[in-house]
Amino acid sequence: MTSFRNPAQNRQIPILGIGQRPNVAIQTRRDQFRGEWMELLDEKAEEALDTYCPEDLSKYVDQLLNRSRHVLSKNLSQPLGYDAIEKAFRSWRNSLGEKAKPFVLHGLRKLAIICLTEAGCSDAEIQAVTGPSAEMVAYYRKRASRKTLSRSAQMRRT
Repeated sequence: MTSFRNPAQNRQIPILGIGQRPNVAIQTRRDQFRGEWMELLDEKAEEALDTYCPEDLSKYVDQLLNRSRHVLSKNLSQPLGYDAIEKAFRSWRNSLGEKAKPFVLHGLRKLAIICLTEAGCSDAEIQAVTGPSAEMVAYYRKRASRKTLSRSAQMRRT
């Protein structure tokens, strides 16, 4: 995963790393990170799921200077609101120029699915991380880079 330089970009790390809907990342507390695992709430099923925590996300959480309750914190006890995260994302996106205008905050979840696809993950593995239906995984799988996927497939043949 990319390391980001400004605060708006830093807020993307948990959203992209968690791979769930942005609200899940926004509500995620520090105590939900336990070693290499994180306990995430599946919003639709309303159940807690243990999910492997990628190393870069774990490092990000460990390196946070404040000791607030939430990873994306407004203050010591409250998470940032969706609107604050979305506004920072929009500001960052606008700084990238016209080509970035179509991108939306929820697209980070889609990007997580595409990244997992390009890494060679099966549909079941993608669902275990990001939680969408099989139909949604198939839909986003089509947006993965054909070049990246073809390289991965051909490399496995050797």
